[in-house]
Amino acid sequence: MRILIGAALGLLIATGAAFAQNVTQGANTAAQLNDYPTVARADYVFGCMAANGQTRQSLEKCSCSIDTIATILPYDKYVEAETIMSMLQTSGQQAEVFRNTGMFRDMVADLRRAQAEAEVTCFY
Repeated sequence: MRILIGAALGLLIATGAAFAQNVTQGANTAAQLNDYPTVARADYVFGCMAANGQTRQSLEKCSCSIDTIATILPYDKYVEAETIMSMLQTSGQQAEVFRNTGMFRDMVADLRRAQAEAEVTCFY
């Protein structure tokens, strides 16, 4: 009887450990997919709605758009690309560094591809 109880207890502990590992992995995956702060998402949606109309339909499409971008591009890469894009809006020698550096062009291209995917997914 003690052997049976010990085996059952061992199985319960092993099952609990496996469950805890799955929960942890699931939480890490969810965190990776939702690493954009709410403020960043809201800022994107406000800007998107300003460009596409202040309607319920544009709210849904713009929310879908930032969610799609977030699944493609990690938040830190999004911030880097947005920063580079804002620097490209300036004039002078400082902006030339951002225009003429391949790494910066690639970062912006990644963001633009994610935005294009979001547009196809959410606006059509």
